[in-house]
Amino acid sequence: MIPFEDLLWVVFYAALAALVVAAVALGVLYVLRARSVATQLIVVGAATVLAAVSGILVISFMMLLNEHDRAVVLAVVTSAGLVAMAVSVLLGRRLVAANRTLVEAVRADRFHPPQARLPAELAELSRELEAAYDRLAASHEREQALETSRRELVAWVSHDLRTPLAGLRAMAEALEDEVVADQRTVQRYHGRIRVEVERLTEMVDDLFELSRIHAGALRLSRQRVGLADLVAEAVAGAEALARAKGVRLSGGVREGLPVQVDAGELGRALRNLVVNAIRHTPSDGAVEITGEVRGGEARVTVADACGGIPEDDLARVFDVAFRGESARTPGGGAGLGLAIARGIVEAHAGEIGVANTGPGCRFEVRLPLTT
Repeated sequence: MIPFEDLLWVVFYAALAALVVAAVALGVLYVLRARSVATQLIVVGAATVLAAVSGILVISFMMLLNEHDRAVVLAVVTSAGLVAMAVSVLLGRRLVAANRTLVEAVRADRFHPPQARLPAELAELSRELEAAYDRLAASHEREQALETSRRELVAWVSHDLRTPLAGLRAMAEALEDEVVADQRTVQRYHGRIRVEVERLTEMVDDLFELSRIHAGALRLSRQRVGLADLVAEAVAGAEALARAKGVRLSGGVREGLPVQVDAGELGRALRNLVVNAIRHTPSDGAVEITGEVRGGEARVTVADACGGIPEDDLARVFDVAFRGESARTPGGGAGLGLAIARGIVEAHAGEIGVANTGPGCRFEVRLPLTT
C-alpha cells in the first residue's frame, strides 16, 4: 500500500504536470484564437490527452508503476485520447458547417432561418437575427415612406407658395406702376394682399409646427381643462367658416370631466379636424363634434358628411402632404393639417383615427385621463 505522504507527492506532481500542459494549451489557444472552432477543439482534445499522459509519466518516474502496467495505462489513455480527438474534430466540423450555413443566410438579400438543424446557441442566434432583420426592414419601410412624404411635401409647398407669391408680385407691381388708380381697385388689391399674406403666414406656422413635432421639440404646457371648454372653443373657432360654407355645425359634451392637456396645442388639433370636416362637407350638410368620457379615456369625435374616404386612403390620411383624390387638409394647403393633429395628439400620449360611417367619415381623438 502506498504511504499517505507518497500519495500526496504523486498528486502534487501530477497536478503540476497537468497545470504545465494546461498553460501551454492556453497559450496555443490564444495564438489560434482567430482560427476555426474545429482547430481549437483539437487543441482542447490534445491537451486533455497530454495532461493524462503527463500524470502517468509522473507516476512511472516515481516508481509506482511497473513497465507492464505503464504500457497498459498508456495504451488505454492513448485510445481514449484518440477517440476524444476524433469526437472533437467531428463536433468542430459540425459547428463550422452550421456557422457557414448561418453566414450564407445572413449574406442573402433577405434573411431566412436555415432549414438545417443548428446547435442551440446558433439556433437562438438565428432567431435573433431574423427578428433584427424584421426590425430593420420595418425601419427601412418607414424611412422610405417618410422620405416619400418629404418629397411630396416639398412639391406641394412649392406649388402652394408659387401661386400666392405670383399674385402678390403682380398686385404689388400694379400698385407700384400705378396701373390701377381708382380707389376701389386699390383697396381691393390691398385686401387681397392681406388675405394672401395671412394664408402664407398660416402655411409657415404649419411648417414650423410640423418641424417641431418631427424633431421631438414640441413642449407641452399641461393644465387642467374642461373637455366641454375644448369642444366649445373648437366650434366657436370654425363657426364663421361653417356659416360661409352653408354647413350646419354643432357640438357638445356628454360628460365634462377635466383633462390634463396643453389647451393651445390640443385646441389647434381639434380646430384642424373641424375645419377639415367643414371643407369637405357640401352645403346643407352637417358637421358634429362631440366629447365624452368612456373606457377610462376622454374621446372627441368629429363627424362630417363628406361622402367617405376611399378605403385605400384611410391609412394615409394623416401622412404629411397626402391628399388622395380629395385633399383632406384644412384650407387646401400643403397637406399638413391632419399630420399636425396626429402629432399633437400623440404628443399627449393619445391616439387618433378615422373611419367611414353614415354620410361621411368620423375622426376620433382618444386621450388618457389624468386626475
